[in-house]
Amino acid sequence: MSETETKTVNEEKELTPEEMAARNSILERIEHTINKIRPYIQADGGDVQLLDYQDGVVYVSMLGACAGCMAIDTTMNDGIKALVMDEVPEVKDVQMVQNSPFGYYAF
Repeated sequence: MSETETKTVNEEKELTPEEMAARNSILERIEHTINKIRPYIQADGGDVQLLDYQDGVVYVSMLGACAGCMAIDTTMNDGIKALVMDEVPEVKDVQMVQNSPFGYYAF
């Protein structure tokens, strides 16, 4: 994505109490699912952080050794993305974002 196409992860719209409760439930299930794979990622010196969930898309950031690992695509697509999309039907995609001085941005 170019700079003009970069999407800020934390763009929020107002939600009704029912929508907020549903969103929180989805976030809890996503976090629970990520916690299943987290020990394997941590065993290699990395970690995964759930940043947000919006419109069917989960945003995560890879930390530690994972941030610069050459196997990050495999870990992301065959591990985190596959597991989260399998266990949380509302999730349509999982995107990795990178931390910058201006916040988190998806590529």
